[in-house]
Amino acid sequence: MGGFSFWHILIFAIILLLLFGGNRFSNMMGDVAKGLKSFKQGMADDEDDKMRRYEEQRRQDPRPLPRNEDRPIDVTPEPRRSTDSVPPAGDDRTNG
Repeated sequence: MGGFSFWHILIFAIILLLLFGGNRFSNMMGDVAKGLKSFKQGMADDEDDKMRRYEEQRRQDPRPLPRNEDRPIDVTPEPRRSTDSVPPAGDDRTNG
């Protein structure tokens, strides 16, 4: 008992169809679909406007990356520090 069976749902759908009529129900669903479509289009337009404003601002106020062309970029690795606690391989002092 507690749940709706197929027959309950079918009877409820028939009552709704009689109250609203086939044409009226179809028109309501069409209006809902149009509303969803316009909502999606509005969201896409807002996103396009934001991108357009960002691009315009970026073109008007370009911020070049700081460059020091006098010196080349140093890509050499840093030397290992002597604070490593791991003794070199082959050291017999680790066993006691």
